[in-house]
Parts: sequence; C-alpha cells; structure tokens
Amino acid sequence: MLGRQIPDVTLKTRVRDESVGGPNPFRWQDRQTGEMFGKGRVVVFSLPGAFTPTCSTEQCPAFERQYDDLRTAGADEVYCLSVNDAFVMFQWGKSLGLSKVKLAPDGSGAFTRRMGMLINKDHLGFGMRSWRYAMVVDDGQIVAWFEEPGINDSGDDDDPYTESTPDKVLEWLIANPR
Repeated sequence: MLGRQIPDVTLKTRVRDESVGGPNPFRWQDRQTGEMFGKGRVVVFSLPGAFTPTCSTEQCPAFERQYDDLRTAGADEVYCLSVNDAFVMFQWGKSLGLSKVKLAPDGSGAFTRRMGMLINKDHLGFGMRSWRYAMVVDDGQIVAWFEEPGINDSGDDDDPYTESTPDKVLEWLIANPR
C-alpha cells in the first residue's frame, strides 16, 4: 500500500442546505475521494460499520478525542470511512456527538473495494464491509499504513483493533513530520 495513490471515486454525501426547506433541509452532494484525501496530509481510518460495538465504543470516539493531537502533529484533516450510506453515517455521527472527525460514507463500497479492503461479513448479517485500517495520505499518496491482522472473508476474525488506533497513527505523525 505504501507509495500507492489513493483511488478517486465518488462518495454520495448529504449536506445541509436551508434553501431546500422542510423538515429535512439536506441535498445530495457528490464528493470525490481524490479531492477529500488528495491535498495536504490526511488521516483516514476505516471500520466495519456505523453503530457496531468496537467502532462505536472505541475506534471512532478515540479518533475524535485525539483529533486535536493528530492535527498538532501535522494532519490537515481526519476522516472516518465506512461502507454505510450517508443517512446512517449522519445519524451515527450525531449519536456519537462527533464534531471534529469528518464522516465519509462509502455506501456502495467502491473506495473500499479499490483499496483491496472490501470483505464479506455475511456471517454477521452485514454483507460487504471494510476491514479495519488507518492510513496517512500525503497529497493523495499513502505514506503510512496501519492494518489489523488477519483480513479474511471466512468469519474467523475476532474484530481485531490493535494496529489502526489513533495512538499508532499519532506516533507515526510525530516521528515523520512533513
């Protein structure tokens, strides 16, 4: 993965737009991953799913708590990517009280598939999801990679969360200033 350019795919997002009016003042907005992750130093972490246990109680809240430290260490932005749609990601972010980490809905799994991280979680009733990983991207190029061990489609995983923590990403950022 190191040295590889990130894939440029379209993510279907929702943005608040008061001109829409009504009880749901949001409109669709396509976002290109090349634009989101392609300029500056960006931290991206990906997880199996919104509202799932480890993702909701550990990984995403930890990145939110350490957001300012990651920024101080050189990250221009921090994104959480998941194979969930924009509606689910919005409600999940709201339920977690996120205000710093940006959520990136990869509803169709196109980015995750191109990253080689799309796995089958049918054994849990999830369908296709992302394996847990994090990366640091400099101007669209992957410069640091943190992948959980044991990627598989067999259902043998125990949902590891040791390598893609914000502590490991922060340690790398401090050791590798831009």
